[in-house]
Amino acid sequence: MLKDFKAFVLRGNVVDLAIAVVIGAAFGAVVQAFVKDLLTPLVSIPGKANFQSLKFTIRHSVFAYGDFLNVLIAFATIAAAVFFLVVRPINVLMERRRTEPDVESETRECPECLSNIPRAAKRCAFCTAEVQPLTAA
Repeated sequence: MLKDFKAFVLRGNVVDLAIAVVIGAAFGAVVQAFVKDLLTPLVSIPGKANFQSLKFTIRHSVFAYGDFLNVLIAFATIAAAVFFLVVRPINVLMERRRTEPDVESETRECPECLSNIPRAAKRCAFCTAEVQPLTAA
């Protein structure tokens, strides 16, 4: 049992995932500190208060909406960083490595049921209508 667990933990995917979680948490902490200590005080220079101190009270309940704004800005910053530094480069890389043909160029609409069928099909797989093939089979 311990041998199976060791094999599971030492597989590449589990180790990679653990490293990603640790680095993601550290990155989140850095962005949170950046927003809280540098960005929101900079944004609040023209105003009278730092975001951290913004709050209101209703019947002795304190609502610290300034802290919520800090977290919201940190989230937007992390989301933008992940999108521009991870998602877009991977999408560009995947588009460059794409080898399969475009689906639109390989299919056509069935004249009976308007389903997408292969261009060389002689019969629709959905409504079983006979159709003329557009390319040689």
